[in-house]
Parts: sequence; structure tokens; C-alpha cells
Amino acid sequence: MKLPSGRNFILFISFDFDAESAEILQGKDPIAISRGRFGPKVGIWKVLNVLDQYGLKTTFFTPGWVIEKYPDVVKSIAEKGHEIALHGYLHERLDELKRQDEEKIFDISERAFMNILSYKPYGFRAPYWRWSENTLDILLSRNYLYDSSLMDSEDPYVLSKKGKRLVVLPIDWRLDDWPYLEAYRSISNKELLDMWIEEIEYAYRRRGYVSITMHPQCIGRGARIMILMNLISKALKLRAWIPRGVDIAKYILYKGSK
Repeated sequence: MKLPSGRNFILFISFDFDAESAEILQGKDPIAISRGRFGPKVGIWKVLNVLDQYGLKTTFFTPGWVIEKYPDVVKSIAEKGHEIALHGYLHERLDELKRQDEEKIFDISERAFMNILSYKPYGFRAPYWRWSENTLDILLSRNYLYDSSLMDSEDPYVLSKKGKRLVVLPIDWRLDDWPYLEAYRSISNKELLDMWIEEIEYAYRRRGYVSITMHPQCIGRGARIMILMNLISKALKLRAWIPRGVDIAKYILYKGSK
């Protein structure tokens, strides 16, 4: 993959802006729901402030329900030049749905995009990073430009089927804040930052790509925001390209392979 001039690797920093969608779907208790609400109330603004400091535009994978519940917040994100991409409607597991129900998820979510943001999303990330056997066909039939759910490569690639193409921006559970800081709370902030810096240094050495996923309700809580700040600072010193998902996808399709 050819890199943009002057850049040594691609760092795809993205955010799953779930708010309390998953907790609502699962019928969680008020305390669990309140932890989700921390995202739109506090976490998102801390994240946006850091991105503003470094002049970065990134991607926020957002459920349709969150767009409807917090339209002013989502509009504020978009107005700063960030990409809003689709992340289900109420953070459903697509692998548990029949095709007609999965199609309905896309229908109502895309309607939320059009009603609030006046455009259809270019990118998609499956909630819980779980596709069904129908998800690829649905994405292609609806002309999505890219997906960021699969884990079978260290670098972006293109899926082709019946003349249609879908860019894959691969991810990895090791490069997600949620398992370490929320689900299991297994390591310290410093340990997580050190591990992620090792990954961006590896991407730098091989002139490749690395994707790191964060959640505003997680990375935006307390001193955790320093992980984001220090990660970006290190990546920029290594001359990383840190774009939106849609920009990577367009680059892969039209420039990166030439």
C-alpha cells in the first residue's frame, strides 16, 4: 500500500459513540445506564477537546438511536468535521437477527442519519464486531464505502462481489479500550498506553496501518483521557497519517493502490 507523501504509517483512531444504547437494549439497571450517559454528557466533550488541540478529524461510529436521542451532540461532532458512521440502531448483535430484521436495523438507522444529519453514512461498524451471514450483502446492496468490523488482516483491503467493492478497515480486540478499562479492568492506564505505543511503533517500522478503537464513555473518564493525548502526540512525532475512515477508504480505492 502506497502511503501519502510525508507519512510513515496510517493510524485509524475511531470512537464508538454508544452512549447508553447497549444498556437500554439489555434492560440494565439505572446505574449501568448512567455510565453510558457519561459519554454524551462528559466524555465526548473531553475527546473532542483533545482532537481540537491536535487539529484532527476522526470517525465516530454511532448507533441510530443515539443520533435520535442526542441530535445536538451528534450535530456538534459533525460540525467540527468529524465523520459520523453507522453502528447499528440500538447496538444490536446482528448475528442474532434474521435478514429481514437486520435490514430493518439499517432502514431505521439510515432514516435517523437523513433526518438529523441530512446524509447517509459511508461507513459501518457492527456492534460487538459481529456480522451475520447477511451483513456483507446488505452493506454492498446499500452501497456502503467501507466497513470496520473484520479481524483477518493487519492492513486495509478491498472485498469485491458482483462488481461492487467494500473497503475493509480491520480492527483487533487488543486495540480497543473497552475490554481493558471497562469489561475486565485488567490493566492500568500506563500499561494500556505502553502496549498501544508498541503497536504504533510496529506500524511505523513496517510502514503500515493500525486501528485503535475507543469509547467516549470509557476513554473520557478521569485521567484516561491522557492515554488519548499521549498516543496522538507519539503518533504525530512518528509522522502518522490520522484521518477519518471515509478518507482512508477513498484513498485505498483511488490512490493507495497506484
